[in-house]
Amino acid sequence: ALAAAAAGAAAAQPRPEGAPPGEGPISGYWFAAPETRAVQDDPFSNPGLLHVERGAMRWTERAGGAGQSCADCHGGGEAMRGVGAAYPRIDPETGALVNLGQRIDLCRARRMDAAPFGPGSAARLELETWLMAQSAGLPMNVETGGAAAPYFERGKALYRRRAGQMDLACAMCHDERAGQLLRAERISQGHISGFPAYMMRWGATVGVHRRFQFCNEQARAEPLPLDHPDYNALQLYVAWRGAGLPVETPAVRR
Repeated sequence: ALAAAAAGAAAAQPRPEGAPPGEGPISGYWFAAPETRAVQDDPFSNPGLLHVERGAMRWTERAGGAGQSCADCHGGGEAMRGVGAAYPRIDPETGALVNLGQRIDLCRARRMDAAPFGPGSAARLELETWLMAQSAGLPMNVETGGAAAPYFERGKALYRRRAGQMDLACAMCHDERAGQLLRAERISQGHISGFPAYMMRWGATVGVHRRFQFCNEQARAEPLPLDHPDYNALQLYVAWRGAGLPVETPAVRR
């Protein structure tokens, strides 16, 4: 029923010119200006690819008391294909929902005997961007049942909850007004298949939680800290809304 409702909401919205036909979710790519899409498409112009390159180097760096690198356990990029598309997901050791950046830090602490990078750190974001880029073209595919079900329900509630002085909910923009203009920009359906993404307004590559913070700020609501469990729950729900969309990290957005 939830999937049918999401598909119905997407189908009710006009599809931007050039968007793939059908009734499924539409990537934010198609709501962006042609100039923005051109920057994303050009491997010599997309600034987010710098994070991919730096992440590739960090993947093979040895660190910590174990003297291990990520590659020593996991192998090369091909072995990680599809991994990023399934996050956030339940950590089997704690039963908690974790995002991809948190998984990186957990591996550093548990397997490498190394200090976690921490939320918001450049090193973690570079690795996260590289990992997501290994799944480019594969569909977003998060698990919402079993132990993840309570987090999914929490994320769904947060998506619909009004917040801030503007009294806005995510759904009010990304479900009800997608395709309409807001300050000369088209409102997207709010999908995160391109994150981490390069944000032109900041001149920086950012993760999903930083984008959530910005939305909170725009609604004049108090943003949550990066890696907050509520942001993980919201990320799970939003990733599910975009199920089937191909990963396009690093996307470029305004």
